[in-house]
Amino acid sequence: MTKLQPFHLAIPVHNLIEARAFYGGLMEFEEGRSSSSWVDYNMYGHQFVIHENKSMKITPAFNSVDGHNVPIPHFGIVLIWSQWENLANRLKGKVQFVIEPYVRFKGEIGEQATMFFLDPSGNALEFKAFKDQTQLFVK
Repeated sequence: MTKLQPFHLAIPVHNLIEARAFYGGLMEFEEGRSSSSWVDYNMYGHQFVIHENKSMKITPAFNSVDGHNVPIPHFGIVLIWSQWENLANRLKGKVQFVIEPYVRFKGEIGEQATMFFLDPSGNALEFKAFKDQTQLFVK
């Protein structure tokens, strides 16, 4: 298996101050470089950038998956199980979950914990963890 390289993801936010409080404060991502219109963060070793666009519009869309309405598009990180549990516990009561933290495919191939929530600009995030991370791409 090839060593994973950090990805780069840049997203729009409608208010840089709110987004900075969310990503740097609540999510505890380490801030890197910034300007008056963008900020980059260390998102679990990946370069994640927010760019202010005060006129941004998000049109919510959903896809039915495992009996839940999953927001699309969405992004996030596959965490280690204990990291996921810690994050889920830390966020309870601090974010409004689109899909509450739960475990999918319990006892099956691909067993995974997942949760979905929105940032202040309406961008959908999913954080998940696999009971056995080698099953990430197993069919």
